[in-house]
Amino acid sequence: MAIQVGDKIPDVPLTIATPDGPQPTTSGEYFSGKRVALFAVPGAFTPTCSARHLPSYVDKAADIKGKGVDEIACTSVNDPFVMAAWGERDGSGDIVMIADGNCQFAQAVGLEMDGSKFGMGKRSQRYSMVVNDGVVEQVNVESAGEYRASSAETMLEQL
Repeated sequence: MAIQVGDKIPDVPLTIATPDGPQPTTSGEYFSGKRVALFAVPGAFTPTCSARHLPSYVDKAADIKGKGVDEIACTSVNDPFVMAAWGERDGSGDIVMIADGNCQFAQAVGLEMDGSKFGMGKRSQRYSMVVNDGVVEQVNVESAGEYRASSAETMLEQL
């Protein structure tokens, strides 16, 4: 079952992609004590993710943070080196790139998908959520093949 508003984020391993290399953490540790606008994509460097999803958050980062968000984070089922490279190419210092390399976070929040027919294996669904001190305030899950509900523009409207 997918995570819902009011649920606590499950505590699983994650890796933050930084310029100094991978920084291991857990979701419990990362989301503790701050309000985070999180968006998830099926894959770094994939068409919609690179052309629309990540850029929408880069473009709207200041506006989102101006609505009481401490950090904006992007997660994908990719390794931290891919997430770092994607962040360097298409992201900004305003977006924390989080690698969910083993799909543990996507599975724990009930938002994994099977991309095997595209040669991608287990992946995250496209979604966004606001997490305040580890508790979900809002969650927006896209229908298959869609990109609207999880955009930065939608998040701004909801904040």
